[in-house]
Parts: sequence; C-alpha cells; structure tokens
Amino acid sequence: MAPNPELTFSDRNDEIGFVNFFNSLDTPLSPQDLTILRVFHRGDYYTCHGPEALYVADNVYRTRTVLKYLGTSNSEKLPSCTLSSLVFANFLREALFNRGLKVDIYASSGRNNWTLAKQASPGNLQAVEDLITSPETSPIVMAVRVSSKAEQKVVGVCFADASARELGVSEFVDNELFSNFESLVIQLGVKECLLHQNEGEKDLDLKKIRGIADRCGIVITDRKSSDFASRDIEQDLSRLLSVEISASMLPQTGFKTAMGAAACLIKYLGLMGDSTNFGQYQLYQHDLSQYMKLDSSAVRALNLMPGPRDGAKNMSVFGLLNRCKTSAGTRLLAQWLKQPLMDVDEVVERHALVEAFVDDIALRQAMQEDHLRAIPDLHRLSKKFQRGVAGLEDVVRVYQTIIRLPDLIATFEAVAEEERLKILDKVYTSKLTDYSNGLQKLVELVETTVDLDALENHEFTIKPEFDNALQEVHNKLEQLRTDIQEEQIRVGDDLNMEPEKKLKLEQHTGYGWCLRLTRVDASCLRGRHGYTELGTLKAGIYFTTPKLRDLSNEFTDLSSSYHKMQSGLVREVVIVAATYCNLLEKLAVILAHLDVIVSFAHVSSTAPTPYVRPQMHPRGKGNTILKAARHPCMEAQDDMTFIPNDVSLVRGASEFVIITGPNMGGKSTYIRQIGVIALLAQAGCFVPCDEAELCIFDCILARVGAGDSQLKGVSTFMAEMLETASILKSASSESLIIIDELGRGTSTYDGFGLAWAISQHIVKEIKCFGLFATHFHELTGLSERYPQVQNLHVVAHVETVRAAHEAHQHRRELNGKEITLLYKVEEGVSDQSFGIHVAELVRFPEKVVNMAKRKASELEDMAGKEGQENLGPVTKCSKIEISQGSEILRSVLKEWRARLKELETTDKDEMIRQFNDLVSSDEWSDKLKSSPFIQEVLAL
Repeated sequence: MAPNPELTFSDRNDEIGFVNFFNSLDTPLSPQDLTILRVFHRGDYYTCHGPEALYVADNVYRTRTVLKYLGTSNSEKLPSCTLSSLVFANFLREALFNRGLKVDIYASSGRNNWTLAKQASPGNLQAVEDLITSPETSPIVMAVRVSSKAEQKVVGVCFADASARELGVSEFVDNELFSNFESLVIQLGVKECLLHQNEGEKDLDLKKIRGIADRCGIVITDRKSSDFASRDIEQDLSRLLSVEISASMLPQTGFKTAMGAAACLIKYLGLMGDSTNFGQYQLYQHDLSQYMKLDSSAVRALNLMPGPRDGAKNMSVFGLLNRCKTSAGTRLLAQWLKQPLMDVDEVVERHALVEAFVDDIALRQAMQEDHLRAIPDLHRLSKKFQRGVAGLEDVVRVYQTIIRLPDLIATFEAVAEEERLKILDKVYTSKLTDYSNGLQKLVELVETTVDLDALENHEFTIKPEFDNALQEVHNKLEQLRTDIQEEQIRVGDDLNMEPEKKLKLEQHTGYGWCLRLTRVDASCLRGRHGYTELGTLKAGIYFTTPKLRDLSNEFTDLSSSYHKMQSGLVREVVIVAATYCNLLEKLAVILAHLDVIVSFAHVSSTAPTPYVRPQMHPRGKGNTILKAARHPCMEAQDDMTFIPNDVSLVRGASEFVIITGPNMGGKSTYIRQIGVIALLAQAGCFVPCDEAELCIFDCILARVGAGDSQLKGVSTFMAEMLETASILKSASSESLIIIDELGRGTSTYDGFGLAWAISQHIVKEIKCFGLFATHFHELTGLSERYPQVQNLHVVAHVETVRAAHEAHQHRRELNGKEITLLYKVEEGVSDQSFGIHVAELVRFPEKVVNMAKRKASELEDMAGKEGQENLGPVTKCSKIEISQGSEILRSVLKEWRARLKELETTDKDEMIRQFNDLVSSDEWSDKLKSSPFIQEVLAL
C-alpha cells in the first residue's frame, strides 16, 4: 500500500479552527455507533476524524499507527486519518455495499468553512457514481407506508434504482407478520428503506417492518411524516413522467397508500430539483404474484446470495452461476435468482434458450470470448448521457459496441439447426438487428467527427477536418511544431549536440516547450549568450531560447483555443449521442439477457456432472420427481464426491416427507437441494439431476438453523416460532415448505408437540409439498394417520465390533458398534440420531463421551418405563387392521344404542344383557373374533 497522504494546515489557527468546526457537528460516541461516515475532501486526498478516523484505521489500515491527533489539549485531541483517492474509492464501495453505511462528503468553501457537498447511501449512489465501479446488484431504494382499511393492513411502496429513470409502485394487503412485504423486498433486492420516524417505537406495524428490514440487511432511513404527504404527487408525477396524459389518469395513482410512499421517495432523491429529470421517468406497477415468493430464511437456507464470509465463489448459488461477462449481466442474474418465474411458458422459453447454447459449444464460446467480453456497461453509459456528464470517450465506447453487433448477429445467423435458429431469432437476432439499424446514424456521426486514428494513443479528439475553423487552428499548430523542431536543430548545431540523442525537446507542464541536456552535457551552455536556464532537476538542465520561448507561448495560446473549439464540438456530439439513450438501454437489456442465458449454459455444461433440462408442469398440476438429484454448490467444492439421491414429491402419496437419521447424515443437504433445484428451474436454468420433472411453486418458505438473535432481544425459540408463524400464514397449496429441525429451542415434550401440530396443520389445512428433517422420531407416526405423509431416512450402516477401530472422517466406534454414514436417502424410519457419534467426531474428551453414553442409556430406560406406565402396551396391528376393527366396534356400539333407545330402559343389568346378546349373535360374533385389533383390545 502506498504511503498515506500527509494532513497539513496552513497554520496553527487553521488547525484549531477545523477542530472547532468538527466538534460542532453531531458526533457518534464510538466507531461501533457509526451509521454515517463523514469524509472531508481536501483536493488530492480525503480525511476522516473522530470516531470515523478510528473506524477507518481499524477496518482499512488494520492499525492505529496511521492516526494523527489534532488540537491543543491532550484530553481534546482529535484523531484524524487520511485516505488517498484510490483507497477512498475502494473503501467507499465497501462502506456502501457491504457495511450498510451512509456517507457524507464535505468540501471546503473557505478557511475553516466546510459544506456538505455529496451524500450517498446504499440505495442512492447518484452523487458518487463517478467514484465507484458498478455494483453487482442494482441499488434499490424503497419508501414504505402502511395504512389500515376495513381491519386489513395495506402496504404501499414506491421504489427505484436511483441511477435509472424508473419508479415502481406496489400496493397490497398483508397479514400481521408482513410476509408479503418481506417477499417483495427480497424480490427487488432492496438496499435502503425509507420509513416514518417512529418515536419511542410505539407503532407496532412499523416496528415489524423495521424487523424485516433488519433481517434482510436493509439500511433504514427515517423520514418525517410530512414527507409522506401525497397532496402534490400528481403534479410532481406529471412533470417527471414521459407519458403525454395527465398523471391522474394513470391507474397507479389510484393507489393512495403507495402514492404517499412515492412522494417521500421523490423528495429523498431530489428529483424535482433537477430539471433534466422532467419528462424522463417511467412509472410501472410491480405485481408481487408474478414471481415466486421467497422469505429471508429461504434465501439463507438455499445460500442464494454470497455472504460476507463466503470465500469461494461456489459457496452461493449466485457465485456458482455467475459466469457473466458483463456488469449488466451480473446484475440481471441476481435479479432473476430473486425473481423466479411463475409463468410456465416463460420458464420453458428460457430452458429452450439455455439448451441452444448447451448443445452448440462453438456458439457458446463465441458469445463468451468474442462478443460479450468486449461489451461495456451500456446501462451505466446511458445514465451518464442522461445526466449530462458523458464525454467523447463514452461516445467512442458506445460506437465500439455498435460496430460489433453485425458480427454478433452473423454468429447467430450461422446456426445450422432450424429449431435452434428459430428461437434465437425470436429472442435475440431480430431485436439486435433492429437496434443495430437504429444506431447506424450514431455510427456515421462518430466516423465523421471523431479522430479514430488517435484512439491508438488513447486520445479522444474531434477530426480537424470536421470544422473549417478547427482545421485552420490545427494547421497553425502543426506549423508551430515544425518551427519548434527547426529551432531544436539550430540549437543542436550551435551547441554541437545531436538532436534527439543528446539534445532533448520536451513539452514540460511548467515550462512549456523547452530543451534539456544532461548535467554533464550542460557545460556547453556556460558563457554562451542567447540561452536561458529554466531549472535543474534530476533528469538534467532545462533551458530555452528567445525564439523557442515565443514559439512555445504562441503554441500554448493556440492549443487553448483549439481545446475550447474541440470542447464545443464534443458537447454537440455528446448531445446528439444522448438522443439514442432509449435504444441503448433496450440494447443493454437484450445483451444482459443473452449474458445470463449463456452463463446458465456454461455452468450446466461444465459442472462435475452436467445438468439436465427439467420438464415443467403448469401451475397447480403435476409432481416433482428428480432422479439422482445433487446440491449444485456442494458438488462444486474441491475434493468433493457428492452422493446423489432421488426425490419423489407426489400429490396424495408423498406430499409431506419426514426425514430422520443420524447427525451429519445429509438430511439438511437433501431437503435444501430440492429447494435450490426448484428455484433454478423457475429461474430458467438447467438442474443438477439425471432426470427432472417439476411443478411450479408459488413460494419457497424455510425454517432452518438455530441461530440466536439475542443481541436484538430475540431468543432461538422465539425466532423459530416467528419464522414458522410466517410460513403457516404465507403458504398456499402450491408452496414448497422446508423445515430443518423444529422445536429444539424448548423442552422435548413441548417441542415435539409443536412439531406434530405444525406438521399436521400443513398436511390437513395447507396441503402443499413439504420436507421436514427432524430428530423427533415419534413424528413419523403421522404417516399412519395420513396417506400423503411419507417417511424417509438417511442411511447409516451399523456393525457390531469387538474392538475399537481407528477413527476417520465418516466412521466411529460407538457403544461397541461401528457407524458408517452412507448419505443415501431411503424409505422408512430411522430410530437413532447418533448424537454422541458427532461428539466423538469432533474429538470430545473420552471421559465426557463415556458419561454421555451412560446417561443416554439411563434416560432411555426411564423413558421406556414411563411409556409403559402411562401409555400401556403399543399395538402390533397394522394401520388397516386398526381401521377395520374400529369400524366394527363403531357399528356394534351404534346398533346397541339403537336397541336401548327402542326399549327405553335405564336399568344397568338390562343394558349389559342387551350388549352380550348383540356381540354373541350370528351377525357380529364371527366379525369380532376375526378382527386382530379387537382381540388385542379385549385381551388388555
């Protein structure tokens, strides 16, 4: 790392004045309390002070030796830290995208006078876009407003990518847990949320919204209640939107709650303060039901997006699939993974496109290596044109993209297979051809005006011949260059120094055109008239002559005029290029789409075992059957041999699957991989199976892990119950529910009771596909009551041994038995968890393990005795035998009651006599004797 810039002041009073100014600001107590990072721009570098300086020292430099202390009194000295422009740019990205900090940048407006020049937040990067590279996901900022109508909670939102000129709105009814809102922020990838200021946390609804934002890693920005007033919203939208009709005529303005959120967002982004926004924005409605819903637990359970501690790319689904070559493609991939499709026709179309690139290796490689790799971020360039900050270099980058389109189109047209050619033409070729034709005028403009030959030297200039006045000045500059070179030759002859070899001609930043000799050769200047030394540097002696000085001054003045003329012409070219922004954005969308599809095809083809195209069933129909299914992230890890398993989720037969088995046996991986495969299929990718058919799921809901949220005042059990409550309120018959353990945060009996009741509710009331991995083996009894419940278990081979064997990764000697985890899932129930086996795997002390074994045996004995005392013997009859016997008893009792009613007797002896006559009659005697269940009951 380069040395830190040095913080300097003009004098001591200047330093004290700055310290006083900084102390006048509201300052957090410690680095841990930071929500806003305040930075001071000092020309070539930046500085942080107070808690921010400590934060930067700890997180950027990893040492506090970089700190400098300002002020007089030791007790009041102000810690300070400097950052070079490069270091600041890198840290700015980290602060905004990964740490969720807001950033205020102050600029000097005079001695000891600083003003807030720029503000940025994770959802609003407009002010600092020139300082950071394009993020991998769109920085969405959302304003939220909640109202109540007829005892229903109505959520209205307005959101935008602050760098794009689009506003999205949505208004929907939600439950008391706001699970629809949680799904929406995940679908959109929201980074920042604008909420009412909530003094004292009295508003319960806003408190729940804040909790969801916190779980999803969203930065919360408090706004005044007055910011949500919608009285001027129609007027503001009429000025911002590009539609010709009045904003009041748009259907979106009928969402009154959402319009209040829109008013807040427009004010926060300062859209009305910039006239270049007028007539440029689009307003659209986001339909929450258009995409599969995901809750935050599902996002974590499926490892959908990379976490802050994920090192390898393949640790997350996004990292595994991101083989995109463009920034826009990377952003679109993140969006697709959070917005899996619900329309089976759209899903099938994406699968067909992926298949085209899987089957045609040459086409896929040509797209990746020859075409997509060279595409710049057209979306970002388009925004620069719209904001009026683009330059000639940006115009050239757009031009270089456009001239590549014919080759890209020709590559598609060369595809031989007819069906493949047809779908590629529908989605890509025809649209790219239209866009290419529409941009040809821009190509002609660039080729007419821009000096393309100068691009080899990384110079972006207008052709001199494009303008007569520019050509005239250019000719004069060329003549001056010739005269300057002739003066160099004359001086060389006079000093007997060979030009270019010893006598150097240079255009110095401070001296202008001048001559240079090494210190050794400069002795020839002594005593000579007509030469003026300009300075002595390590490189040598700089000097000039009267004629060279005049020529240099004239060249400087003409160059200034030339650059002014160039700037005027560049502005005109940029203004014309900006009129093509609409086409450029459409081109950016189609190229990003192509990039993601090619990335899907690349990953599907190059996986350790290639992925397959799934067969998709329409919504509400079909089953999910996977042959040799694998977890895509797990199998991609180094030195990993993944054991595939079949999956069969069949309506009426195996809708709800209970998986039991040993710790570390693969239960969690099995149920999560099903969720990942379902999501991949609906996102449009191939899936890691040998064969696959899937139904369309409207949401994936998960309850996994046992992580505490104690710092937020939420225990393990409370977090578990909140997640489960959200599942029960959100799920429909078309959902997929994944539960990895439930009820372990409380007592065994309470936990089992909850697990049973929740499972039964899912089976009887929700009737959706569900997967439940559990150590409550008693839960498998559900299958005896409900035919749609299936029991599976992960296989562990148990072998009795005489002596302990050497332990290794998957085997341990336990209670005289050797355990081998096979990671295979089969039908049936496992009656053991082998929890002590895991303790041995992590090398618990032998005494602890032995004590655990002893105590486990004692508890099993106690539980067995309690069960016998409280529950009595357990029936050995089958489910069918119990059902048949119960029906016989029910019929006998029904007929007995009818007899007693007819006799109208209340005599106890008579009632018993009637019963004995009934059961000994020819009609019932044989039936009762032939029922194993009744005979077992009579024997008790």
